[in-house]
Amino acid sequence: MTPRFLSLLIGAVLLAGCDQVADTTFEHRLRAYLLDHPEVIREAAIKLKEKKAREVPETIARHQEQLEHDPRDFVANPGGNITVVQFFDYRCPYSRAAAPQILKLIRERPDIRVVFKPYPLLGSTSDWAARMSLTPQAKAKGLQVYQALMSSRDLNQDRIDQALRSVGVDPVAARRAASDPTVDQQIRDARALAAGINITGTPTFVVGDQMIAGADMERLSSAMTRTLSSHYSSVGAPLTSPAPFGTH
Repeated sequence: MTPRFLSLLIGAVLLAGCDQVADTTFEHRLRAYLLDHPEVIREAAIKLKEKKAREVPETIARHQEQLEHDPRDFVANPGGNITVVQFFDYRCPYSRAAAPQILKLIRERPDIRVVFKPYPLLGSTSDWAARMSLTPQAKAKGLQVYQALMSSRDLNQDRIDQALRSVGVDPVAARRAASDPTVDQQIRDARALAAGINITGTPTFVVGDQMIAGADMERLSSAMTRTLSSHYSSVGAPLTSPAPFGTH
């Protein structure tokens, strides 16, 4: 970054506190510089990405208890050695694409603990599916409910009821329970937690001090291997790598 451009940026910072007077000359000079030197934008983007990557472990550490040990969450393989936390939306196609592989992981790797955090982003149906899944009736059949809802295409209220009924959950009782303020609070807490650790989409996975955005199963597998390696090294046991994810 050249000294001239740096001085322009310093000028921008100073002007940011004086927004009552517009400096159109500066704006034109800055725009012209960026158009002539697009590599500066790429450099800034790389630096920003590196900065965010450095901040992720610290951010996760500050919220680790909420992420991994909220007693309200449904947990598969509760005795596992490491924890995978997944934020998901029942209507999100990428969350749905990842679901069969998450279920496969749970079946094949009892040493990996999986925490489910419904994080509805895609409207009222997503919100309703999350609420129904967080009722005591649904949590009692957590994996079955997760699979049934993720397998139901074009979710609406009727299909949510059908999915619950297919695994032995009374949708009428679940609807009553879904109106409990504690369910609303759990969803609000999940949204606040997601905002606190800069999660903006689903699915997002948190493993150890790593965050994986999207249904990137290869990165998730690598993150689990790294975290398992750290865990087994600390207890003096040999590493057993996670089974590879299949394709869908």
